[in-house]
Amino acid sequence: MATYLYLATAIGLFVATQTDGNWTIIRQALKEQPLTSVVVSQGIILAGTTEGIWRSTDNGQTWNKANKNLTIRYVRWMAASSKTPKIILVGTEPAGIFVSRDGAKTWRSAPEVGELRDANGWFLPYSSEAGCVRGFAIAGPTSDQPRVYAAVEVGGVFVSDDSGNSWQLVDGSDGKPDMNRDLGSLIHPDVHSITVHPASSDLVTAATGGGLYRSIDGGRSWKILYRCYIRAAWVDPADSKHIIAGPADGVSRNGRIEESRDGGQTWHPAAAGMKAPWRRHMVERFFQKDEMLFAVLSNGELWSKKLSGASWQRILPDIPRVKAVVAGR
Repeated sequence: MATYLYLATAIGLFVATQTDGNWTIIRQALKEQPLTSVVVSQGIILAGTTEGIWRSTDNGQTWNKANKNLTIRYVRWMAASSKTPKIILVGTEPAGIFVSRDGAKTWRSAPEVGELRDANGWFLPYSSEAGCVRGFAIAGPTSDQPRVYAAVEVGGVFVSDDSGNSWQLVDGSDGKPDMNRDLGSLIHPDVHSITVHPASSDLVTAATGGGLYRSIDGGRSWKILYRCYIRAAWVDPADSKHIIAGPADGVSRNGRIEESRDGGQTWHPAAAGMKAPWRRHMVERFFQKDEMLFAVLSNGELWSKKLSGASWQRILPDIPRVKAVVAGR
């Protein structure tokens, strides 16, 4: 069965497939729609925009709106569980979390997120809105209700222990957006993305405006692994000490890719094949599919490399302004 790559871009959705090692565009959909994110779940493709969600059940040939009960329409990020129970998560701007259990036919909001947002005065440095949810991490199915984490910019880290039914801040995130203070064992509140390791639902790694953080106790306490500005990091599912990160010296300033094989104690350049560091852009997202790792850059380029290889290669260069990528069959 063919593997498809779905790319959310500022000018619509592109669908590509790989033949003889090369990616080929087979379809463009939602033309001229500025997309923010994309997710695939059980044959359903969802494309997020600043005005809601589009849904397709025929591999992107036809689309319908999927906004029932989605009371905040600016979608920043989406995620879906790969195993039972099937849940789809939406993070919005201003900060909100919505969950669907019926294939995105309807959505249920998490009012506790909005309450904490308003009580703590969350914000965004580039927008007048009250923060945003821009990342999710779904733990392995250790129970019929897997743990889920959410990254909030600028607000902190949320956790749900009942597969998205209810949410609360992790103990190591107090919800206060003040970034100019001694955080101790708290995580920096400007959280951009988050991952949870397959080996343990307590092993969490988060990329923030103040550095790359790790928790080994489910977010109760945090340790900084790399002091930098960072939006994305990939953690090896087979070895939590192996990390590929996209640090920068500031917002899209001196961006680069670095690698650690000792849990963040030492770091080495890992951008072979690229002309890094980049003066005005950085890594926006990492995405893994089987033995391939993809990197979406903030300038809209898409790059990939084999996990066993050292060199990156730009792919699908004719597709501009890529925002997010996901794979499906």
